[in-house]
Amino acid sequence: MTIEKRRSWKKISFAFAIGVFMSAAGLHSSALAQDKVTVFAAASMKNALDNANKAFGKQVTVSYAASSALAKQIEAGAPADIFISADIDWMNYLTDRKLVKQGSRSNWLGNRIVLVAPSDNAKPVDIKPGFGLAGLLSGGRLAMGAPDSVPAGKYGKAALEKLGVWPSVEKAIAGAESVRAALAFVARGEAPYGIVYQTDAAADSGVTVVGTFPEDSHPPIIYPIAILANSKSPEASAYLDFLKSAEAAPFFEKEGFAVLK
Repeated sequence: MTIEKRRSWKKISFAFAIGVFMSAAGLHSSALAQDKVTVFAAASMKNALDNANKAFGKQVTVSYAASSALAKQIEAGAPADIFISADIDWMNYLTDRKLVKQGSRSNWLGNRIVLVAPSDNAKPVDIKPGFGLAGLLSGGRLAMGAPDSVPAGKYGKAALEKLGVWPSVEKAIAGAESVRAALAFVARGEAPYGIVYQTDAAADSGVTVVGTFPEDSHPPIIYPIAILANSKSPEASAYLDFLKSAEAAPFFEKEGFAVLK
């Protein structure tokens, strides 16, 4: 074999070896990517879920936003393994489109909605039929999730309608993209009052709960959870089981969620 042929053969062998290595590395990376769990969760879940994920002990990536926005992203093909919605409607939306793994869905947590005010100007409010919310606003805005799409906003609107208050405050609503965004409006003093989940209020020292809405003033607040039909993660089922276990329950109860049986 000539020197030139030997050199050519060595180049081919080296290139082949590099190709095999890169291919193996790519497969390894792909396997690692599938081992992690990607979760799309309602914004109000953040504090509790972040703490629970640390206890799970395996890689979990979470995207937090309004349930409506997350459901639309999943419908558009966003890769996710688990969906946690702040209401049944948006889980139904995905179920109806065959995007939820059959048999994996359950009603997992409960919550309450409350009226909050900036902590430096908080006085108790008696929430009852016809209570003077418009007068309390004094020309300011009422922060809440967008009433037509964000679950906390939908619950808030339902409660205000049931209490006969909605017509007097409808034009003063500052509809936010998520319940956490509504909470921030109040904490920063940009709105004198806001309607958020009690779990969100507990997570921000800048606001104080001044009243709790009667449970019969709005539909039950239920957080369903499910594995998504297109999930590729072998850890998704184990993660779902962990979140619903007695071990994980305290993380959610500490933040004010009710674990549904």
